[in-house]
Amino acid sequence: MMKITCTKETCTENIQAVRDALYVLNGKWKLLVIIALSEGATRFTEIEKSIGEITPKVLSKELRELELNEFIERKVLNTVPVQIHYELTSHSDSLKEVIASLAIWGKQHREYILAKRKRAQSKKDTEEVDV
Repeated sequence: MMKITCTKETCTENIQAVRDALYVLNGKWKLLVIIALSEGATRFTEIEKSIGEITPKVLSKELRELELNEFIERKVLNTVPVQIHYELTSHSDSLKEVIASLAIWGKQHREYILAKRKRAQSKKDTEEVDV
């Protein structure tokens, strides 16, 4: 098991740094929006389809907040009808390692939980047969 040790000072610094990160990336959608945009400039409906389960109202809010924090750029194309594309900024590159690590951890955690449930179910099935 990994043990995290820190001094009072570094612990306080780490808490503040994580608090800042969570403030900017809060909620369950922002990182998913960034991932959806990682293939290139995309329209609103394409982002919505890619993520699934997100409402247009929530997606609109998340896009505005990501734009405010300079992770994405909103481009209005002078076409008829007007088209709006969203794309990642170079600042969003700073999240590549974070997203990659979260993806790896997420897969490992899912496998861990599924294996644990399978063992528990197997044990339950064995106990029912023994009775």
